[in-house]
Amino acid sequence: MKDIESVIAKAKAERRRFRRVRVDLKGRLFVPADSRECHCKVIDLSPGGASLECELALEQGTPIVLYVDGFGRLEGNVVRNAAGDFGVRFSCTPAKRERIAEQLTLFMNRALVDASELRRHDRTPTKGIARFTRADGQFVACEVLDLSVSGVSLKTDVRPPLGEFVLIGQMAGRVARHHDQGIGIEFVGGTPVSADRLQPARTALAR
Repeated sequence: MKDIESVIAKAKAERRRFRRVRVDLKGRLFVPADSRECHCKVIDLSPGGASLECELALEQGTPIVLYVDGFGRLEGNVVRNAAGDFGVRFSCTPAKRERIAEQLTLFMNRALVDASELRRHDRTPTKGIARFTRADGQFVACEVLDLSVSGVSLKTDVRPPLGEFVLIGQMAGRVARHHDQGIGIEFVGGTPVSADRLQPARTALAR
């Protein structure tokens, strides 16, 4: 009986884990078999798949590559097709699914950051070497220019697209603006931040 209950609990956990989140994200779809590509709109997203709106007519089972703003490159197959609307099941490793789940959590939490509150937070000039991690796992060395409880300005030649979620130190944030020296990041989750929370990234970089 305990084994059965364990299996049922695990199945329920997997369903919750792969529950789709309503989104409104821009993407680009590529079909390796015939090199077709086009822009698309992601309607919902989960670690296991997505629903898309796209001008291409694709048969069930067609392998595709999907690039989603803020989530990077995703591979999968068409599992459902309707007029201009179809479903995709991702083919990815458990580690990749975990990363998508983390990115979705950040996406959902961004509503906790109120823009009017962010504007009221004074920024303090702060110098220091750090690094941030992009949505696709790329590590980027950077320099902290200034910091507030709600965001940070970084000096970097790498400028991810606006809206992309990144990790810096112990903080998660999204790219809010580009400036002449690099990028501005808004922290998500509503957790106050200090320079100490960026320290792990600087320490790891120095090794």
